[in-house]
Amino acid sequence: MIVTRRALSRRTLLRGMGAAIGLPFLDAMAPAFAASSIPGGRPVRAAWFYVPNGIDMRHWTPAEEGPLGTLPGILAPLEPMKKEITVLSNLTANWGRPLLVGAGDHGRAAAAYMTGMEVYRTAGADLKLGVSGDQVIANAIGSQTKLPSLEVGMEEARMAGNCDNGYSCAYAYNLAWRTETQPLPPISNPRNLFERLFGTDIVEAPEAHARRLAMRRSILDQILGDTQRLEASLGAVDRRKLDEYLTSVREIEQQVQRSEKEGLVIDPGMEKPYGVPAEFPDYFRLMTDMMLVAFKSDLTRVATCMIGREGSTRAYPEIGIPDGHHPLTHHMGNMTMLDKVREINALHLKLFAEFLAKLKATKEGDSNLLDQSLIIYGSGLSDGNVHTHDQLPTILAGRGDNFVTPGRHIIYQRETPVCNLFATIAERMGVRPEHVGDSTGRLPGLSLS
Repeated sequence: MIVTRRALSRRTLLRGMGAAIGLPFLDAMAPAFAASSIPGGRPVRAAWFYVPNGIDMRHWTPAEEGPLGTLPGILAPLEPMKKEITVLSNLTANWGRPLLVGAGDHGRAAAAYMTGMEVYRTAGADLKLGVSGDQVIANAIGSQTKLPSLEVGMEEARMAGNCDNGYSCAYAYNLAWRTETQPLPPISNPRNLFERLFGTDIVEAPEAHARRLAMRRSILDQILGDTQRLEASLGAVDRRKLDEYLTSVREIEQQVQRSEKEGLVIDPGMEKPYGVPAEFPDYFRLMTDMMLVAFKSDLTRVATCMIGREGSTRAYPEIGIPDGHHPLTHHMGNMTMLDKVREINALHLKLFAEFLAKLKATKEGDSNLLDQSLIIYGSGLSDGNVHTHDQLPTILAGRGDNFVTPGRHIIYQRETPVCNLFATIAERMGVRPEHVGDSTGRLPGLSLS
């Protein structure tokens, strides 16, 4: 390890004219980590990726429990990352079921997934939920980072009249709930996400905002002086890490600017924000690249990402599917429609696998970002055709700093609450809530040690 004249705080920022960005893990920060309360001296990150409209489960579930062999068709894109994932079977989102009058199947699927609470309405009252699993963690450790949590989306919420009923829209597009009535809406515009992570939140008139963006120099140019002073105090290895990190920030900024300059938009049947890349894979990569930088620079340790809202009618012309996702999932056994659903499911996992590979390639001390993370990929629906909420598709990627032994398929008892997984992750993050939603305990068997 490079020994420098001082130990850098993990919360060190490079500052400029109204701009500040965090730093990746540097060797110079090791003494500060050693003195912290973080298990093992390194932070663990948690992220939830939510996929809408269910999965064709016939091509999802591995044939046997234990070490992962050849992955079934939909999971096949994860083959290069097979040793980094754990497939969890038989988890249930009980309150997603239509037990009470509520927000429609899709609204309940998303809203109850991370809250583990019933979605209901009483006379003269709003629908109510609980605190979502990510916010249970963020409320406890969020003060340690610039952002307690980060909420990302890849599709705009529709008007309520286009959802299952008048109540479902807010629930179909919100995973994170700070309180029983306060969702944390995801950011779906790349520019807004970039500014939330790296820029300043300035309240101003639209005209003034446009002028400021037109005249503003790059964030990296603004903090150049601070960067040069920091580099002078770092060893060669840390200088290389810092250069790689700032290069990745620059590339993201240029991607956002290029999309806005070209005015690229996509039309999946709903209004899209200006500046979104024309094809969904590029959109996914851009948003998740920013999530990666947020984790790498320790801007946050908790994130959620909605790949699409529940009931999404997004089309995927880039893979030859002009049909809407949600209508296709109501296939009624039509094999042509089922084939298209599987292709959409596989595309999502191909992009997710790319994100995992980038995390794995991102070094952090003697570890890497994927090994320091617990990344959940799943849905509040299994069969999208009949809207079932048990035997949910669930993947846990990463090791959580040697907390999980991946490369396996674990089958739990039927009706095990998915919130048991979230409570287990909270505990690994140093948070020990009495329960998360309807959790009944912790998930056993995640580690073989």
